[in-house]
Amino acid sequence: MADLQDEPHTSPVTPAGPGSLGAEDVPGTPSQGALERAAALLSVHPVADGCNTLVWTLRESPYHDIETSDTGVDTDIPRLRAGGVGAQFWSLLMPREAAAADRVVSDTLEQIDAALALMRRYPDSLCLALTADDLADARNRGRIASFLGPVPGRTLTDSLGALRAFHALGVRILAPAGVPWAMEGLTAFGHEVVREMNRLAMLLDLTGCPPAAACQLAAASKAPVIISQTAAAALNPHPANVTDEVLLALRAANGLAMISFDTALTGDSLHAVADHVEHVRAVAGPHCVGLGAGFGAEPGIPRPMGLTDPSGYPRLVAELLERGWPETDLALLTWGNAQRVLRDAEFTARAAQHRRTA
Repeated sequence: MADLQDEPHTSPVTPAGPGSLGAEDVPGTPSQGALERAAALLSVHPVADGCNTLVWTLRESPYHDIETSDTGVDTDIPRLRAGGVGAQFWSLLMPREAAAADRVVSDTLEQIDAALALMRRYPDSLCLALTADDLADARNRGRIASFLGPVPGRTLTDSLGALRAFHALGVRILAPAGVPWAMEGLTAFGHEVVREMNRLAMLLDLTGCPPAAACQLAAASKAPVIISQTAAAALNPHPANVTDEVLLALRAANGLAMISFDTALTGDSLHAVADHVEHVRAVAGPHCVGLGAGFGAEPGIPRPMGLTDPSGYPRLVAELLERGWPETDLALLTWGNAQRVLRDAEFTARAAQHRRTA
């Protein structure tokens, strides 16, 4: 029997055509019929977006009020709702120049505190999510499920106790890119981190990991891994983009590659982003592709035409509909794959805890 919490509470999504909040009247805009179909699909299967950096932006510029349309930042609640966003992974990473080595733990704790304060400030729209059931429950109550993470792997400083402390604070994702225990082969401590994350149902985010390290981490984890913001290296050889080798490793691990809306990674048009989504789907399979736009910044970050803020999501879905995507695959892209990865991680954790007590 299906889990009753997975049954959606539908809510209207405004088609993001010309004239919509944040929309541009651009050449090649999908047809009105496709936009209406996209809005209908997103009302049932909203977007679970893998990356938004708003927490850091609001720490630096706390005067923004995201409950109303705020032109000083690309993410606010009206545009999240207009885009059909039902779940958001709030990145707790910091710009490299802001993350001093001797302050990385305290700065990350401040990031967590700022994220929790954001949810307290907007309780009618945002709610903390810790599990896949919370994801579904938030959708059913008309709120945006908010997951904390990733935090940087450097915060562990060779301590599994730090990992457990972050979990207790609500963090559910960790990014190991650049850490000594996962750079040139997974060290003994690295294997311990992966095992403990599997036991805690925390997700490994391989964003920024070199291909060899990403493949090794994906193979070492018994739970699915994610790449929360990337695109296809086969279409654009940017160092942050994922190679086909890694995509095949994700496919074998039932992981998830989430496509960015950063022009440096994808190109400067909606069509280019759709091309990256289609490539990942073709190589890794429809169960291993998701969306991680990377919004959450003040003006100045180049974005693909038509996808400059979260209200553009229906436009991308409409483009994929016009390319012949079945609605079942689109439902996986927007919502189903993220929920499945969370559920699989929780299943792995229960199995690990059972073995530990047996």
